[in-house]
Amino acid sequence: MTTFRLTPLAASLPATVPFVGPETQERQRGAPFLARLGANESIFGPSPRAVEAMAKAEHWKYGDPENHDLRHALAAHLGATPENIVVGEGIDGLLGYLVRLFIVPGDAVVTSDGAYPTFNYHVAGFGGALHKVPYDAQDRESPAALFAKAAEVDAKLVYLANPDNPMGTVWTGAQITAAMDALPAGTLLVLDEAYIECAPDGTATDLPWDDPRLIRMRTFSKVYGLAGARVGYALGHPELITAFNKVRNHFGVNRAAQAGALAALGDQDWLAQVQTRITEARGEIARIATAAGLSPLSSAANFVAIDCGHDGAFAKSVLDGLVQRGIFVRMPFASPQNRCIRVSCGTAKDLNTLAEFLPSALQDSRNQL
Repeated sequence: MTTFRLTPLAASLPATVPFVGPETQERQRGAPFLARLGANESIFGPSPRAVEAMAKAEHWKYGDPENHDLRHALAAHLGATPENIVVGEGIDGLLGYLVRLFIVPGDAVVTSDGAYPTFNYHVAGFGGALHKVPYDAQDRESPAALFAKAAEVDAKLVYLANPDNPMGTVWTGAQITAAMDALPAGTLLVLDEAYIECAPDGTATDLPWDDPRLIRMRTFSKVYGLAGARVGYALGHPELITAFNKVRNHFGVNRAAQAGALAALGDQDWLAQVQTRITEARGEIARIATAAGLSPLSSAANFVAIDCGHDGAFAKSVLDGLVQRGIFVRMPFASPQNRCIRVSCGTAKDLNTLAEFLPSALQDSRNQL
């Protein structure tokens, strides 16, 4: 038997990833999905300018390791400085670098039970001690509970998504700012704002970009429609941003992805069109859910969580029924949020398919009660 000399930590970890992709499920089913409504991508696609820019990128060249043009364009767009910005392979990649910078085995990290799992995956990969708090009664991650736990365990990092994934719930920027009075000294808030372009005005905190208490994570994967390109960025204090250069993959963001993100950022008219379509799709998902006798949660993201009215086993049965019928959806994985399924925004055709098959999937699950 071959023996590889993995580190004890690596050897102790399961060989898994946080998500089972729709492609994996399609291979298992032996058929493609009729509607892809589970991964929170933008089926509305990227700006045509971004598509053109990616097609014209000189792929024989490496990408700019400094991501210079994109960082400067983001700085101008946001009123920041390039020194406040690091670009990486989506928020997932940046979370990995951040955890690597801060966490050694045994270091305390705080998150919400059921929140976005890739952060937890990275914490486990570096041996951090993960502490979880429940969502509040309104299905929101609770800054007060998170920060109190961080003080209790002397956490180096505390993770909060606003808007939230998987529930779509949201705090105002003013509420986040006020809550930070209770953030312990020495704890860094990792504020995941992947869905910020979907959210109402006033969702983003107005704290300065160089506030040393937090780092903000944003992405081109959602409303900008570039999930497959893997382009994200973080905003923070220049000293923290510079630290990423100690560990990041300097050629991690490829040339086409940089060109596409830069062109997408420059086409704010397209972004506004997509934002309108997301708002319309959220309304249609809520209407479909209500017509089926279910309760949609108000969402500030590009998906809607739908309360199925029973426990997690019932929601999983509804989800399985939809998958069997060719509709890819996902669900929260921790109680009590796992009473819901989560449906991404889609085209009229996608949502018509959902409307057609949700009632029968729901009835099958009810028959098993």
